[in-house]
Amino acid sequence: MSEYIDGISGWVGLPGWVIQAFLIILAALLLELVYRTFVNHLEKLAEKTSHLWDDAVVYAGKRPISLLIWWQGIVMAARVIAPHTEALGFAPEFLNAMQQLGLVVAATWFAFRLATGFEKAFVAEKRKRNEDVDITTVSVLGRIVRIAVVLTGALTILSILNIPISGFLAAGGVGGIAVGLAARDLLANFFGGFMVFMDRPFSVGDWVRSPDKDIEGIVEHIGWRMTTIRKFDRRPMYVPNATFTTITVENPSRMTHRRIFDHIGIRYDDQKLIRPIVDDIRSMIQSHEDVATNEIIMVHFDVFGPHSLDIMVYCFTKTTNWAEFHRVREDVMLRIGEIIDSHGAEIAFPTRTLKVEMAERMAAMESHEESLRET
Repeated sequence: MSEYIDGISGWVGLPGWVIQAFLIILAALLLELVYRTFVNHLEKLAEKTSHLWDDAVVYAGKRPISLLIWWQGIVMAARVIAPHTEALGFAPEFLNAMQQLGLVVAATWFAFRLATGFEKAFVAEKRKRNEDVDITTVSVLGRIVRIAVVLTGALTILSILNIPISGFLAAGGVGGIAVGLAARDLLANFFGGFMVFMDRPFSVGDWVRSPDKDIEGIVEHIGWRMTTIRKFDRRPMYVPNATFTTITVENPSRMTHRRIFDHIGIRYDDQKLIRPIVDDIRSMIQSHEDVATNEIIMVHFDVFGPHSLDIMVYCFTKTTNWAEFHRVREDVMLRIGEIIDSHGAEIAFPTRTLKVEMAERMAAMESHEESLRET
């Protein structure tokens, strides 16, 4: 090999170490080209399979291995060049550290991308099988794994560079105090997001609202700093996580039933029909196929209203779906109307009663007074 390089050196008029370094870089280029072609073909094969785990592995190794090939090629070329030039002056210990550093960076990047790929593959596999998946838990676990990977890689790099970790931690403690004072809101949002992950008042996909603030919509994403909520008018709302530590949050998505609570007004002229109407409405609701009979059912004459006799209807539907609830409520209301109509009664509406006889007396008194004045 050295004789072949010497022959090329004599032919092109360049030192042998220059040609050797050039050949190393060229070999790294060709190897990376071959690897890229291979991994692209492998990626197409992985897309044809029924599961997504192999896609995650291919995704994880695609770029880190390309980086590793180039990094090692450059380090090997530097080993050849270093003894022959004072401009570089790389010590063997430095080149050894750079070689190890490349391995650690590539391995950390690979593990980071692998955790991300597995997270996406797990969610996609569950959805493909129509199985319930807690995206919030998966997201938290994925972030914890990625943080652990980054911290492990950072500590390994510090060890390779012979940087004492104790001194670094001490400096980090002092700097952490300064950063903490300057970024109180950022840290508050971070810990607020952590408490959301721990307490789990809501998850991605839940409908949430707050009586304390104008917050209502569907949770789309829970980040470390803020939570994205899609309002019902389709506008996104970005809520800092620290907000959830100081407000009350309702989660209607976790309700077990939806409530029907209405008052039906009957005319005062139909007072004698109130009892049978109430009994029939109660029987209808107790036998309704979409009403939860294991929950409270209350149908009673409630109050003498300003212009009606009010019947209270209180029950719960089996469904929690918003659209389905309104269909059930509509059916209950229509059946109540049919029951009232079947008894010959009518639903009341605001009216005024004018006493004509009182008006006639007032007119007679006025005419009598006028006649007295004339006499």
